[in-house]
Amino acid sequence: MEKILELKNLRTHYATERGTARAVDGVSFSIARNRTLGVVGESGSGKSVTALSIMRLIPSPPGFFAGGEILWKGRDLLRLPEEEMRRVRGNEIAMIFQEPMSSLNPVFTCGRQITEQILIHRDIPAAEARERAIELLRQVGIADPARRFSAWPHELSGGMRQRVMIAMALSCSPSLLIADEPTTALDVTVQAQILDLIARLQADTGMSVMLITHDFGVVAELCEDVLVMYGSRVVEKGPVREIFSNPLHPYTRGLLKSIPRIGSKEERLHVIEGSVPSAVDVPPGCRFAPRCPMADERCRRELPELVSYAPGHETACWKAG
Repeated sequence: MEKILELKNLRTHYATERGTARAVDGVSFSIARNRTLGVVGESGSGKSVTALSIMRLIPSPPGFFAGGEILWKGRDLLRLPEEEMRRVRGNEIAMIFQEPMSSLNPVFTCGRQITEQILIHRDIPAAEARERAIELLRQVGIADPARRFSAWPHELSGGMRQRVMIAMALSCSPSLLIADEPTTALDVTVQAQILDLIARLQADTGMSVMLITHDFGVVAELCEDVLVMYGSRVVEKGPVREIFSNPLHPYTRGLLKSIPRIGSKEERLHVIEGSVPSAVDVPPGCRFAPRCPMADERCRRELPELVSYAPGHETACWKAG
């Protein structure tokens, strides 16, 4: 499969009063054309910072790239001048952010924000951009799109604002869509509608999708590949079916055990005791060792690297295999 995006040993750090925070610390993975990659892990594991790094939206200062490569169709995005990066951002790679209310500009109508995106990247008349925006609103399931084109963000529900964000992201037919927790704060029915919409649009356009989520159920339904992050690093990655049927890392197994199951005789959900380590003060060995019931002295002393155990299935654990 052709790799459309490849990260090699990416390190994104932040300078803080307490020291350097290693928000992304040696992350490597790739996304193939017309494939969906699910990225899972607890809050603080580095998922969103990885996405923002791909878009080169890390605020500097305090953030900075400490090393690695982000190869987009063979070009290293970290080496592109900002003017060239602006032509990639929103045009070839688009992103849906977590909170649509704070992502949309409250002083511009929804339609103006979509048309502005189109006019920046496409040399077309404003009237044609307006028609394109209205058609996008129709495609994402917004009723009476011509009227909603003139609506302000605060006049729309959370689900409709998220649909506007999706329309804006798709306005220039990107090759890669990054969706960072696209259903956060939405009710269950709207969540299902948004996820079905992304899946349908991917099937229609052939774009690749990087879906960041806490929900393994969403990954099982929408993704072909999965990446498990913990403590700013990748601890396991591979095809969804392989990860679900044979999870190798104790953290992945813990996440899967914590999924509620209908008909289960367990009275309480499985809990992974403890919390994600600080990005400033990381343990010397495996990042998961302080919470891992299988950890021994080697785990606490030496940091494991990703090792392949099956075709496409890699994990970073001394106890795997």
